[in-house]
Amino acid sequence: ADAGGTRHAIGVEAEGMTACPCAQGMMRERSAADLRDAGFSDADARRALEALPVATHNQRGRGSITIGTLGEPLPSLEALVEIVESAMSSETYDLLKRPDEFFVVNKAHRNPKFVEDVVRGIVAGALEMFGDFSDGAFISAGQVNYESIHKHDAFAEAYGTFGEFREELRS
Repeated sequence: ADAGGTRHAIGVEAEGMTACPCAQGMMRERSAADLRDAGFSDADARRALEALPVATHNQRGRGSITIGTLGEPLPSLEALVEIVESAMSSETYDLLKRPDEFFVVNKAHRNPKFVEDVVRGIVAGALEMFGDFSDGAFISAGQVNYESIHKHDAFAEAYGTFGEFREELRS
């Protein structure tokens, strides 16, 4: 708080999953070669790979968003969770039956994302959902992917004002 007013901040963390685009690309190339070796034409191999989700490795992810406002009403926690979850390859759930597991895995593999893609998606989602916020409103976005095949995790973050991100998008 200062003479200009009081800034309020609200944020959430939410879990979801991502599917690795890099490994998926390699799997797609290998699958195309395997299909050609099995007698499929190039066109038929391409068509088959466009119709089916291609395997890759997955990560559980934890995304975060914090919005700081100066005069604007604070966003709802539900809206912030929606932004974070929708930025990932798929949402995750506490309890799934087999058909539900198919839905989650299929959705994720048709929507592969790197950790930095998720952060860009969180920022873009906030700019879209809160488009009427002033240029001085603040956003912080982060994502950590708990890697499934690496001995390290991946992390990305971005922060700045709505005005800075709007200018970045324009340029």
